[in-house]
Amino acid sequence: MFVAARAQQPDKTPRVGYIRAGTPNDDPYREEFVRGMRDLGYVEGRNIAFEFRHYGDDVGSMASRISDLLRAKVDIIVAGGTTTVRAAQAATQTIPIVMIAADPLSGLIVSLARPGGNTTGLALLSTELTVKRLELLKEVMPQAARIAILQHPGNPLHSVFIDEIQPTANSLAFTYRIFEANRSEDFERSFASMREWSADAVVVLDDPAFVSYRAVMTESAARHRLPLICGFKEMTQAGCLFSYAVSLKDMWYRSATYVDKILKGAKPSDLPVQQGTKFEWAINLRAANALGLDVPAILLARADEVIE
Repeated sequence: MFVAARAQQPDKTPRVGYIRAGTPNDDPYREEFVRGMRDLGYVEGRNIAFEFRHYGDDVGSMASRISDLLRAKVDIIVAGGTTTVRAAQAATQTIPIVMIAADPLSGLIVSLARPGGNTTGLALLSTELTVKRLELLKEVMPQAARIAILQHPGNPLHSVFIDEIQPTANSLAFTYRIFEANRSEDFERSFASMREWSADAVVVLDDPAFVSYRAVMTESAARHRLPLICGFKEMTQAGCLFSYAVSLKDMWYRSATYVDKILKGAKPSDLPVQQGTKFEWAINLRAANALGLDVPAILLARADEVIE
């Protein structure tokens, strides 16, 4: 009888959950995801419904936001960042999860080609990108020797990143020290400690909260005259000295293709995980000038974007 009743109901409008760090007011990726869905024929209020959730910089509230999505009976969860994806997996083993900018081989999936389970999406291999940023830092600031590394204590991958980039840091003759910021109000304290240590530059490890609170972070670093080496173009536009990474906006736009395929019947376990294909190197010349740094013209010519 239950099956017969279900069969007589009109087609249900799919409901897609979306969760990442930050707030709706500082989320530069939400519109890219919605635009990707719209380009595939999905219009909110007509044939798709969205449930947007943000957990600010409070990782502890992430689980309750995901529970909100489950209570809203979403058909798919689109999750940004490794920590968020892991929390979503802990909450459900049946609802499909589309991951964005996560490190998939940190236990999130079985393999890139056959992810298994209920998770697939777009990968971000942060260790490789961090190594490249260290190499670029040596080119931009050849005199730099003391490097502060800013990590988020709530991100379990950051200790792994640091271990894996250590050989590169040693080969470039960098002495480094680890500093932490858990919430946006921690930046001022951390940067003051870095300045006291006489850091020449700061390498900011990839974390959704750091992207979301990039304005607060860059303003605090500027007060302490610390060059920030960041992950993504949006952070350099906010005031980091430079960034090198895949385009997060492109990733969020492309995530819509996974949602579309799953809504049409594909299983996440059968959809290969893709890596970013659009890389961006951005240099903030305003930040360089404010710090008294002379960026060689040859490096400016190689950049994808120079902010003046």
